[in-house]
Amino acid sequence: MGEDTVTVDDVRDLAQTIRQEIGKAVVGQEATVDILLVALFSGGHVLLEGPPGTAKTLLARTFARVVGLDFGRIQFTPDLMPGDIIGANLFNFQTSSFTLTRGPIFTDLLLADEINRTPPKTQAALLEAMQERTVTIDGESLPLGARFMVVATQNPIEQQGVYPLPEAQLDRFLVKQTVDYPSAAEERRIIAAHGAHQQAMAPEEWGVVARADADVIEAGVATVAGVRLADEVIDYIAALIRGTRGVADLESGASPRAGAMLAGAARARAALDGRDFVIPDDVKALAPALLRHRLILSPAAEIDGRTIEDVVTNIIETIEAPR
Repeated sequence: MGEDTVTVDDVRDLAQTIRQEIGKAVVGQEATVDILLVALFSGGHVLLEGPPGTAKTLLARTFARVVGLDFGRIQFTPDLMPGDIIGANLFNFQTSSFTLTRGPIFTDLLLADEINRTPPKTQAALLEAMQERTVTIDGESLPLGARFMVVATQNPIEQQGVYPLPEAQLDRFLVKQTVDYPSAAEERRIIAAHGAHQQAMAPEEWGVVARADADVIEAGVATVAGVRLADEVIDYIAALIRGTRGVADLESGASPRAGAMLAGAARARAALDGRDFVIPDDVKALAPALLRHRLILSPAAEIDGRTIEDVVTNIIETIEAPR
């Protein structure tokens, strides 16, 4: 797959190869893998929410290995400080000078594990990196890689010992994917495959190998950027985003950034399907994952037992898609 000859068919075939390779270590989770692929090729970040033990960490590690990205992991805890993430200039007594010590954020794919177990001040250390792909330490701006990607996991907000993510932090994530428990058949396969091992195995121990590298991903991203977005689809995206504002069940709607992100994600989904044009179904399929973490229920809606999923579904069903 040469950089100058990458087509949407190549992107589709590469995605299928990536899915099959991930399947060597991870059972099920097809929808989450598709979301990760959309984020990879549209330059977005992913928030995974689900109970412990549903392979979120294994999936992130396996995904990074298959697509040829350097992997880094931070376990977020209540006592974690911003400097523990981005690094700091430390004084070297031998040389009588300050030496830059880079934090774990300097990687390609960063797994922010249980991100909502740390206070908002520490969560905010990721804001600049996620938006600008740079880190500022003592006034010096340090670039991260062009493919820098955050995959964050969080426990359901109802659990104890968690801090709600600030709205500004949530808005940096392209999508929020809910990771559910596996089906009965998948759970049996997990027990059969993983039950013989006393501790979690690394992806390479399952025979997982890299199926792409930075150049291949970069070429795929360039192809995705060239996917056509018709005026009718642009109008549909704008209608969906504007349809979240002024809704009685919502305290606040989605920002203009959400519309731009939805367009980029829809382009990626089209290319992953082997198309060089976006259809309304691309937008409709991605809208729930892209909107659910950007909308805030009104107090009245919470009292009535409404959920964000209900409201998002109603908005999508209300706004007519172009034919």
